[in-house]
Amino acid sequence: MVNSSYNPDVLNCIANLSNDEVFTPPELANRVLDLLPQELFKSPDTKFLDPFTKSGVFLREIVKRLDRGLEPQMPDRQLRIDHILHKQVFGIAITELTSYLSRRSVYCSKKADGKYSVSRFNTESGNILYANRSHTWENGKCKYCGASQQVYDRGSEAEQYAYMFIHTDNPKQFFGNMKFDVIIGNPPYQLNDGGGTGSSAKAIYDKFVIQAQALKPRYITMIIPARWMTGGKGLDGFRESMIKDRRIKVMHDFLDASQCFSGVSIEGGVCYFLWDRDNQGLCNYYLHQSNEHTLNSKKTLDEDGTSDIVIRDPNLIQILNKVQCLRERTFDSLVSARNPFGINSKVDDIVTKSAGELRVLCRYNTKRTILPLKKAFSVPRGQEYIGKYKLFVSKADGAAGQIGNPIPARIIGKAELGEPDMVCSETFLAIGPFSSKKEAITVASYIQTKFFRLLVGIRKNKNMTQKTYSYVPIQNFSHPWTDEMLYKKYNLSEEEIAFIESMIRPME
Repeated sequence: MVNSSYNPDVLNCIANLSNDEVFTPPELANRVLDLLPQELFKSPDTKFLDPFTKSGVFLREIVKRLDRGLEPQMPDRQLRIDHILHKQVFGIAITELTSYLSRRSVYCSKKADGKYSVSRFNTESGNILYANRSHTWENGKCKYCGASQQVYDRGSEAEQYAYMFIHTDNPKQFFGNMKFDVIIGNPPYQLNDGGGTGSSAKAIYDKFVIQAQALKPRYITMIIPARWMTGGKGLDGFRESMIKDRRIKVMHDFLDASQCFSGVSIEGGVCYFLWDRDNQGLCNYYLHQSNEHTLNSKKTLDEDGTSDIVIRDPNLIQILNKVQCLRERTFDSLVSARNPFGINSKVDDIVTKSAGELRVLCRYNTKRTILPLKKAFSVPRGQEYIGKYKLFVSKADGAAGQIGNPIPARIIGKAELGEPDMVCSETFLAIGPFSSKKEAITVASYIQTKFFRLLVGIRKNKNMTQKTYSYVPIQNFSHPWTDEMLYKKYNLSEEEIAFIESMIRPME
């Protein structure tokens, strides 16, 4: 017997289908809509645009709210629905399939001019547009989205993911220069850039935010990955513009993306925000550490111009202020740039089973391994490290976790001592060089402290760089360091110490 309260929503099912396109569950869409002034849904003049609609869930939920809000003014239900669908709700689909899904969600028919449509249009698309676009190639990249020509120039028979909204110099063209009050949605997140997937993929969501701002609406509210807050490939300019933008009125930041998208893993979490054209005040910032624990603060995203990233937890700001007031040289000056020796992660052609003059630290058959280099191989760069002691740390360690997760994080793995005859592949960063083995071991003791790893964690992204270490102060390395010594030096309170101890787990 079917429970009478059972009311399945097909859009909830679609939201859980795949990680390839992150569909929005209706419950999440409504949380985003709650950010907007609710008076918007009582006006027959408010115009909404979802320029990257997938399932049509945002448009559908907007229609529901307008239907309720306009009832006192327009008691005739059919006239009210006609007005809403023709005059107030607009969308641009990201693929042909999602155009059908969206029209089915909003019009109850994949064809807006079909006999089953709840409001008859003169065209099949109605106000939910889709057209197959092509990338515009310049020097092997699309000039609009940066897609790789090698990957995406594959003929009209295959989906090219040349999204309509961002593949144009004039986004006003789609609806006849219409002025929108609200631009809302959950844009595509990334494109494969030809170097792999995941961390090597190119972020694309930033381009949708920028294009939405170009339309100058009253409000923008979107769900995007939170990786831009501390790093992300190609996102430096976007991050700078976002953290300096005082029009961001509300930010909900989720360390764990599964709090928004069930069963979906997104490195660095996700966020959704309200951009208010007329706001110039503080941002009402919500850090969702778990389903049960949320921190709320009012702040500027750039900490009044003192930070080039979003420091997500207010406890971290308090500790960092105490550290930075001593104005010490920072640890990033000891950390190498990416790929310090110019050695690719695939080392099969340059290693040998016999002893060589140099050895390389690498990941070989998925394990961290030290192998001899062929004598004929010439190390391309990093000569300043050869013949001296140094340390090697992994540049990417997603398993080490991040600050704020329910389980205390390791942040980074254990530093590996680099003997004078050792180099490393691009999987690692080099720290040093040091004048002696003793000094290198002393620095390694500092890296193992929870204090050090907490400060690294503030800037940690999936792929770590020199900049990741820029909040860590350099110490006097004539002796080893412990957390107790560091807590005392920086005059940390019992509460601050307890916070560090709860966030960072001991190094194995």
